[in-house]
Amino acid sequence: MSSAAIACQNVTWNPISRSSTFTTHDREILSQHWHPVAFSAEVGDKPYAVTLLDEPVVLYRTGDKLNAARDICSHRGAPLSKGWVQGENIICPYHGLHFGTDGRCTRIPSEPNANLTERHRIQMYSAREAYGLVWVLMSGSDAPFAEMPSWDDEDSQCILPPSLDIAASAGRQVEGFIDVAHFAWIHHEAFAERDNPVVPTYRAEVTPYGVHAVYTSNVSNFPKHMQHRAPEDFLWVRTFDVFAPFTARLTVNFPNPEHRLVILNAASPISARKTRMFCGITRNFDKELPLEDVYAFNQQVFEEDRDIVEMCRPEDLPLDLSLEIHIPADRSSTAYRRALSALGLGRAFIS
Repeated sequence: MSSAAIACQNVTWNPISRSSTFTTHDREILSQHWHPVAFSAEVGDKPYAVTLLDEPVVLYRTGDKLNAARDICSHRGAPLSKGWVQGENIICPYHGLHFGTDGRCTRIPSEPNANLTERHRIQMYSAREAYGLVWVLMSGSDAPFAEMPSWDDEDSQCILPPSLDIAASAGRQVEGFIDVAHFAWIHHEAFAERDNPVVPTYRAEVTPYGVHAVYTSNVSNFPKHMQHRAPEDFLWVRTFDVFAPFTARLTVNFPNPEHRLVILNAASPISARKTRMFCGITRNFDKELPLEDVYAFNQQVFEEDRDIVEMCRPEDLPLDLSLEIHIPADRSSTAYRRALSALGLGRAFIS
């Protein structure tokens, strides 16, 4: 958090003591976008603690309602995630204050006849579920949302591999996901070949939602042990759609024209230097094969990306294109940096 207090819902909230790793300007912009924070299956009627944009957040369910709140009791700063849920209320573990799903205090055990005012409340956030994940919007109400229609396709198998923590900015992680020139060098053990490094000309453009890029090449998407399934002359079409700031969808066509693999790379900015990567996958083929193989291949690819992304400097993603050199193969990443700039994020860095 910044050193300034937070004004919201006509209540001024005490700041968290440590400083935010984001600039005040960028944090304000990022707080107006949806970010994934947990798997839906992790959140029940017991408080569940996560961190988003350096802010402690508590998730919990009250009946059919999914709730997200600042994980700080407005009375004496105790973490609500150490408390419990009772009916429609979350209860602070320190003094037992009850708070309803609108954030209002409904009971103070030590003062049963207290006059409860608008001041007696906690900070609530918007929460929603999609693609097996819980997403949080910290401020505002009219924010764009990532699209993955295949998740609701009855012919597709929905797969949720484990999340992956990355000691790098979310912008760095997303740019690595949409970069096509690194296949031969970073993923030569997973699916690509170092003797096939050429990136054919492709198109990438900034869109109202982020970036759209279509990349056609002969680089197979099958894991190394399944490369025999790829015809020699087949051209793979990979379509990237980035929903700025930090969610990207990849659609891959396969030799069978009916077969599609869709991967949603949903990067959660825990801080400016730490990202939790959630990944949703759908496929309408090979549904009888073991999911363990999908998990293993997905982990291998993303860990290969993590190893290099964590070493990139500067740690933040330079949005000023004059600060680094660029080559034609960088079309997708330069478009992505322009899309982040279009959101109003920092002139040089995202954080």
